[in-house]
Amino acid sequence: MNFNINKIRQDFPILRQKVYNKSLIYFDNGATSQKPQQVIDVLNDYYLKHNSNIHRGVHFLSEKTTQAYETARKTIKNFINADNDYEIIFTAGTTASINLVAYSFAEKFLFEDDEIIISEMEHHSNIVPWQIACERKKAKLKIIPFNNNGELILDEYKKLITQKTKLIAVNHISNSLGTINPIKEIIKIAHSNNIPVLIDGAQGIQHQKVDVKDLDCDFYCFSGHKVYGPTGIGVLYGKQKWLDALPPYQGGGDMIKSVSFEKTVYNDLPFKFEAGTTNYIGAIGLGQAIKYIDNIGIDEIIKHDKKLIDYAHKKLLEIPEITIYGQAEKKSSIISFLINGIHHFDTGMLLDKMDIAVRTGTHCTMPLMKHYGIEGTVRASFGIYNTCDEIDILYNAINKIIKMFKK
Repeated sequence: MNFNINKIRQDFPILRQKVYNKSLIYFDNGATSQKPQQVIDVLNDYYLKHNSNIHRGVHFLSEKTTQAYETARKTIKNFINADNDYEIIFTAGTTASINLVAYSFAEKFLFEDDEIIISEMEHHSNIVPWQIACERKKAKLKIIPFNNNGELILDEYKKLITQKTKLIAVNHISNSLGTINPIKEIIKIAHSNNIPVLIDGAQGIQHQKVDVKDLDCDFYCFSGHKVYGPTGIGVLYGKQKWLDALPPYQGGGDMIKSVSFEKTVYNDLPFKFEAGTTNYIGAIGLGQAIKYIDNIGIDEIIKHDKKLIDYAHKKLLEIPEITIYGQAEKKSSIISFLINGIHHFDTGMLLDKMDIAVRTGTHCTMPLMKHYGIEGTVRASFGIYNTCDEIDILYNAINKIIKMFKK
């Protein structure tokens, strides 16, 4: 499919609404993306016609929904080029996926004085679970620093690795800076020291081609709601050898083969990690969202994304009062900035009144903000339906705000 921006925009009904009597410009895709009609229709269809719990029933509705759920798993497996369907675990989202690994991995493989390495630019969801694990097991958390352009310092990363290092967890793309991290190189270095790597792909899956076999990552996590799918659903990819080795994170129905008061035998993958009634209709919706992305073509999306971020940088750097945080050589989808002398919250509120939705604050990356000595930024984050014309409107709106504060 050729990248047809007008057709794509028509697929997203929320973009047709008016806010303050003007057309909505949605630049908050880093927080959550909007949903195409194709995904909404699938969700509605299953709730209206086919809803029934999966893996448990022999009747028509249960079998139909179970088949759709497992087909979604195959769709995701193919999209990220995993070896096996059962290496795809459905979770509630990236946060749930990271917590699963942090708990289960630490339970079996982390001991006193061992080390976990993360980076200075991680989202809190890829910091706090590892802090909890380290506190529980009396291990140490070590941090990869980044330079002022927002690029990880790989020489410092190499120095952090010791014989006590048990796992490395980094994001694919920074949710505050837009930096595309060199995760393939990070993984190669880790594996040369026999250390597994988890990648937080919350900002990566919708903006980059993800081939888990090519990357050779041990775990890759992402959320449905950031990739044009439903909320409350996400994915943990894990290599079979690790998923087999890890103990279950939660107990309940479907994750067991047999239960007695003397002993429980756990189920095979992927069900060992899918306790209870999962968000099965959310998973089906996520499968549809992945099909939607695949139909457009990730290579076309990458080209569009680069066009937007390059144009946004060019336009905003024309404004002398603006400071952009994160100017890495390899960058995607996100531009974080401050207007000199104007609080980020005030900027966001005024842009909202001009029908431009942006995010303000720390973006759940307080250590990153501390690095720059700031309280937060204004973040404009782009999706497949955004345009350069919308960036022009943002540019003009920022200039209006600057004039207002000069009066």
